[in-house]
Amino acid sequence: MLLTAAGCAGVGGPKPGAPAHHREHGFANTNPAFERPPFWTRTTFFASRIWASIVSPRTLTLPRVANDGAALRANRGEPTVTWVGHATLLFQLDGVNILTDPQWSERASPVSFAGPKRLTPPGLAFEDLPPIHVVLISHDHYDHLDVATVRRLAAEHRPRFYVPLGIKAWMAGLGITDVVELDWWDTRVERGVTLTCVPAQHFGSRTPFDLNRRLWAGWTIAGRERRVFFGGDTSYYDVYFKEIGARLGPFDLAAIAIGAYTPATIMRFSHTTPEEALQVFDDVRGRRFLAMHWGTFDLAEEPPDEPPQRLLAEARRRNLDPDRVWVLKHGETRGW
Repeated sequence: MLLTAAGCAGVGGPKPGAPAHHREHGFANTNPAFERPPFWTRTTFFASRIWASIVSPRTLTLPRVANDGAALRANRGEPTVTWVGHATLLFQLDGVNILTDPQWSERASPVSFAGPKRLTPPGLAFEDLPPIHVVLISHDHYDHLDVATVRRLAAEHRPRFYVPLGIKAWMAGLGITDVVELDWWDTRVERGVTLTCVPAQHFGSRTPFDLNRRLWAGWTIAGRERRVFFGGDTSYYDVYFKEIGARLGPFDLAAIAIGAYTPATIMRFSHTTPEEALQVFDDVRGRRFLAMHWGTFDLAEEPPDEPPQRLLAEARRRNLDPDRVWVLKHGETRGW
């Protein structure tokens, strides 16, 4: 009962004079249709997933690209993107090396013996990274914000972390202090690259006691001649994405999640399906689509290799040029 009460305590009402997504004790989605799955539906799903991760973990073998990082470390200015896995991407733009949602651990979980297990090893060994200047965090879930990884990055690379509201204090608890905290639509220039925190429809929590105390977001990266949209974790809400496209687009590259959508009763207000991801791509005015958030951690019930199949089928239905829809292999680097 204690966990139930804590999880349902809420974040209070709207804050007078504050943006619509602010609440007295945290944050909320502004879509009037947004709703969380019923408590017992959530509890049953997560309990079954945790049990399955212990007694019958799934396996997956995907093609990989060998990447020792040498070309990345030698790169002084060419725009490239490397898929490490899940939502961990390395963007190189105008001489700046930017990591998104870095996760090198074996599980996306607060414990080492249960929780979503890594299906595919990181496409780039941590030791082979080029110097990391900036780290972008989309939200506080374990598959996007990993304690061991951010601690190691802070110790060995000393990057500047950009995070949504509420996460700076959490990182200070780890001893990480070079952190810039932004609200939706806030912008900063870092090493000549413009970073903007943008809306997403999701939620935040690391325990049953801190639901939506910290904000969730996507990010845009604008260099001298190239622009990137990084969607983080989000479900589909056209208002957000059309405004991002109108205000900050078009984008040369749009990295959008395509996995963790089944069962819909749990996932429809948390993650985009592959079909919805292509609608996000259209809304933000993307030129090239980069698939992420699939084939790395076992988070949901769809077959782990299904998301790109559905993505490419929908791209064909939409008559999109195949060269515009990128499904990278783990470890693959492409210029853009």
